Amino acid sequence: MLELTVTPLSSLADRPVRVHVRGLAPSQLVTLLASLTDERGVRFQARAFYRADRDGEVDAERHAALGGDFTGVWPMGLFWFLRPDTLFQRLVKRDVVGSPFRVCLEVFDAFHLVTGPEDQPLATRPAALGPGVQRVPIREGRVRGALFLPP
Repeated sequence: MLELTVTPLSSLADRPVRVHVRGLAPSQLVTLLASLTDERGVRFQARAFYRADRDGEVDAERHAALGGDFTGVWPMGLFWFLRPDTLFQRLVKRDVVGSPFRVCLEVFDAFHLVTGPEDQPLATRPAALGPGVQRVPIREGRVRGALFLPP
């Protein structure tokens, strides 16, 4: 039975999250897809292609992505490489306390450059990022930004 685990299920953006898949066939090719919809309704996605090891596992901390939005060992790559579905959009978080980002992780059999409604994931796991974070706007001279403070 396929098992997709995300540890911890809730995390701050600068804390590591472990993504691990068990129960695959040895050397099985899979696509891991992370997606979220921001407060404006813009969807962001990141995908990576992996080959399961001889035990039928994919661990983003140990295994190199073979392609997709990044290659190599990037334990947080599925979160760091999120891209908008439409061009020229930025991932902005205004309400960090009331509504954390909810990232959905999915595993698909084989390589999927594009996923549609007909593509059924092998496993799905929601994960939340950023509960209890305080956002402090920064305006100093020409510098604009935001400071995110953990609870």
